[in-house]
Amino acid sequence: MRSIALKIQPGSAARPASRSGTKPPRSSLATSLTLAAMSLGYGVVQLDVTIVNTALNSIGTSLGGGVSQLQWVVSAYTIAFAAFILTAGALGDRIGAKRIFMAGFAVFTAASVVCALAPNAVVLIAARALQGIGAAILVPNSLALLGHTYTDEKARGRAVGIWAAGASLALISGPLLGGGIIALVGWRWIFLVNLPIGLAGLWLAWRYAGETTRSPQREIDLPGQIAAIAVLGCLAGAIIEGGALGWSNPLVIAGFAASAVLAGLFVWRENRSSQPMLPLSLFGHRMFALTSLVGLLVNIAFYGLIFVFSLYFQRINGLSPFATGLAFLPMLGAVLPVNLVAARVAERIGAPATIAVGAALSAAGCLALIGIAPGTSYWEMGAQLAIIGAGLGLLVPPLTSTLLGSVEKSRSGIAAGVLNATRQTGSVLGVALFGTLAGRPDAFMAGTHESLVISACLLLVAAVAIWRGASAPK
Repeated sequence: MRSIALKIQPGSAARPASRSGTKPPRSSLATSLTLAAMSLGYGVVQLDVTIVNTALNSIGTSLGGGVSQLQWVVSAYTIAFAAFILTAGALGDRIGAKRIFMAGFAVFTAASVVCALAPNAVVLIAARALQGIGAAILVPNSLALLGHTYTDEKARGRAVGIWAAGASLALISGPLLGGGIIALVGWRWIFLVNLPIGLAGLWLAWRYAGETTRSPQREIDLPGQIAAIAVLGCLAGAIIEGGALGWSNPLVIAGFAASAVLAGLFVWRENRSSQPMLPLSLFGHRMFALTSLVGLLVNIAFYGLIFVFSLYFQRINGLSPFATGLAFLPMLGAVLPVNLVAARVAERIGAPATIAVGAALSAAGCLALIGIAPGTSYWEMGAQLAIIGAGLGLLVPPLTSTLLGSVEKSRSGIAAGVLNATRQTGSVLGVALFGTLAGRPDAFMAGTHESLVISACLLLVAAVAIWRGASAPK
């Protein structure tokens, strides 16, 4: 009995120490593996943004349906991602970022399995929406957990850099990986790739990530959340179905009208809420408003064009999914190396000028592609695609840094969430609009040319807005 008592004593002595609130030191291994889990979470989100585009033609052939259904396969994901990301961050504050992050990984992984097994397009679209909810949960809470894990500012900066670089690598490798998988085993397996990633991320987060402090007083803006989903859904639906049903169709007109009314209700709600999902006061900061606008316009152009070119390479030029992945490599591959030099350029000429140059560079790439036709050699367009990607790579780092620097540090989390939501909204609108233009019967090339012109105009507007806005007197 005496020896048993002696064995128990060390454990009992440890309990009061844990109640004192002293945080036990974390090993470097636990810290590194937490970073690995967070990087897997953000990486799998970015991977699914591009990997699915390579599979669009194969999905359409397998499940049937026209371009509008393929638009929904992409847009269901981005609508849910854009609409839920702000609420997901608030939920992490309220319940704990680790719990919410793990729930998001579980949702994303389970939805990926459903996507792989989908018997028809309707089930696939619904599962993609569920994936988008999981993605929205993963992104803000992975950043919150990194902030909780790395308390030193320099170490945190390096960790966030690794987190972002991993996501860029996933974004770049998505088309190539997707094309290879489709060629070997079929399009359904591009979703099953997420299964081992999800299981690994869940285990690492459960085993090594520390929980953040809960803030029960943090409210969830449920009416604002519902309105945001409805606005995006109605607007994207009206644009997508407008191409299929005709712009004068009563359902299409009703969709545009509903989105306008719901947008007004959303703004009214956010103005009146004590803890709004989207604090409209942030837009009183000029650079915050300008960088948010640039993020929206750039993503309309970039992700809308990725959708259109994925169909152009396969349906018009007859490339295989793997060759299509290779075709996107110059465009996406230019993003990462230019990301790395963007900070130095911004130090030399200023962040607004760097953003403007990046947007103008991408616009030039779009204009240089207007002459493409069926059968255009890839070697005649590869350089232009690389220029578009390089412009994006140049503008995103200073865009993010400028937006975060335009608000108080205490609001940097919500500011980052707004930027992500704004950019994902741009992705929704780009796929909806450009897919509709290119999806008209016997007018694919005309729609592609129109998409390139619109992209160039939007990018030039973004360049002028940030340049003039930054130089205007305060």
